[in-house]
Amino acid sequence: MDANIHTLSNLFAQLGLPSGPAEIENFIASHRPLGNDVALYRARFWTSAQRAFLKEEIIEDADWASVIDELNERLH
Repeated sequence: MDANIHTLSNLFAQLGLPSGPAEIENFIASHRPLGNDVALYRARFWTSAQRAFLKEEIIEDADWASVIDELNERLH
């Protein structure tokens, strides 16, 4: 069984966001820090489609979960 290995760049592309290294760093810098009481998918800057994707992937502990966790840590 092949495991899908996703990167932050892949995640940003999946979310419809600019996915180059500089754009990712700029996004993180401009949206952090999230309060400790704010779940990543509940952050106000996501669209409803982005929010639904993030929530579903985390709840299902799907292929994207580890890279979403990485983004979560970097934003908090």
